[in-house]
Amino acid sequence: MPNDLPGTMTGIEIAEPGGPEVLRPMTLPLPVAGENEVLIKIQAAGVNRPDVLQRKGAYPPPPGASPLPGLEVAGTIVALGLGVRHLSIGQKVCAILSGGGYAEYCTAPAPQVLPIPEGLDFVQAAAVPETFFTVWNNVFERGRLKEGETLLVHGGTSGIGTTAILLARAFGARVLATAGSPEKARACEDLGAERGIDYRSEDFVAVVQELTGGRGVDVVLDMVGGDYVPRNIDALAVEGRHVSIAFLQGPKVTVDIRKVMAKRLILTGSFLRSRTVEQKGLIAQSLQQKVWPLLASGKIAPIVHSIFPLAQAADAHRLMESGSHIGKIVLTVD
Repeated sequence: MPNDLPGTMTGIEIAEPGGPEVLRPMTLPLPVAGENEVLIKIQAAGVNRPDVLQRKGAYPPPPGASPLPGLEVAGTIVALGLGVRHLSIGQKVCAILSGGGYAEYCTAPAPQVLPIPEGLDFVQAAAVPETFFTVWNNVFERGRLKEGETLLVHGGTSGIGTTAILLARAFGARVLATAGSPEKARACEDLGAERGIDYRSEDFVAVVQELTGGRGVDVVLDMVGGDYVPRNIDALAVEGRHVSIAFLQGPKVTVDIRKVMAKRLILTGSFLRSRTVEQKGLIAQSLQQKVWPLLASGKIAPIVHSIFPLAQAADAHRLMESGSHIGKIVLTVD
């Protein structure tokens, strides 16, 4: 490790499962980059709903991962582990992590580290990895969304939702999105959705059928679960694909398998955090090739709603749980 690095750092620990107040700044040993890892001096870190679940004790980090919350960061590489050849000290990067982002420094597996796209600052770059990895893998690789097809996104103003709208539109798809108020529905439309659907006052299945002439959508990106799944199946077209990435209303669902068979549907889904380094590295390579040019050209940009200092991580979580944000919440490190 370079001699000019400190021996300790500030990180945000989860003192015990509970509310936002259990997030506390602590002095911790500086992590050390292992084989095929890099050490990053963090400038900004994204806040995501899995962080909230981890804080509550409902989403523990995978074996070997940092116990600190934080799944995405942007910063500067300050040390290289053995075997790292395609990255360099001083390089400005963003990375997806299995944990450890709420801190001044973190280690990251080299395959999960990407150069910051030209034109993005650290805050914008920190808002990219978790949602872009998730949307790219689930909507485009698993869901196989193609130009000219129609995507239904639930939670259209969340970090995942805004990213899905932006990417789907950039690749020539039609987008419909649900949100929790008329204002949020309009925000989805401002991002490029053809129609924002206020799920509190509208039946999204009826709206989908009306807007598609009864055909339905080709892909549903669902993070709600529960009773949304059978309704999503009703909203899907023949040969449609249903992709689950979360289950805010619960993981247990009842499905009429006859509808799945009659429409020849595919029901799929995934977790990202528990995937192997190699699997995440493949997603990273695909993103760098196909999506990074869109970010560098300014054709798309991550939507950042609010920025908090690292020490105010609890306030960032309160905002996340309020559901009033549109886009990403980011922590900054002095």
